[in-house]
Amino acid sequence: MTISSNYRQADYPIEPSFLNRWSPRAFTNETISQAELLTILEAGRWAPSAYNSQPWRFVYALRGTEQWDKLLPILNEFNQSWAKSASALVIFISKTHFTAPGASEPSLSYSHSFDVGAAWSAIAHQAQLLGFQAHGMTGLHFDKAIEILGIPDGYRVEAAAAIGRPGDKAQLPDYLQARETPSPRRPLAEIAFNGTFVAE
Repeated sequence: MTISSNYRQADYPIEPSFLNRWSPRAFTNETISQAELLTILEAGRWAPSAYNSQPWRFVYALRGTEQWDKLLPILNEFNQSWAKSASALVIFISKTHFTAPGASEPSLSYSHSFDVGAAWSAIAHQAQLLGFQAHGMTGLHFDKAIEILGIPDGYRVEAAAAIGRPGDKAQLPDYLQARETPSPRRPLAEIAFNGTFVAE
């Protein structure tokens, strides 16, 4: 499924791969190779970050492995119900502190979550380029993630993603089938302001 053919904002043309990325819930139950998944995660490695601190960490699992059985329960029950058909799961974690150039002690990174978001975006687009799609989510049992993954202080669980090839929406409950389409976006004029912020 693509939406680039319906894109009519000719005044602001962008790369079609941005338009063709979306967040399905129906996946094909196919497996993904570790090499394919690591290629997707490699894109996240090249994301920009403050002071090049690279605070992102990715914990992943491929379907059909014991690691999959470990990560799937981290999702809340709703997200488990559809993500179980994905090919891979990724938990996104940020390192909250870094040592700035010239400093001798680490300090809180104001942008650690923002930077991990940049990595997530790169990963989602690389997945699309390889014929997959990635659905990000924050419907997690965050305490369970910390416990299961052994995450120490100084790190924050940010989100998770299910990655796979889009499947038949008929496998979803009726109320989700209606939502199994790329989401619309607000007009640029509602989100980009020249010199002055405009609150809704």
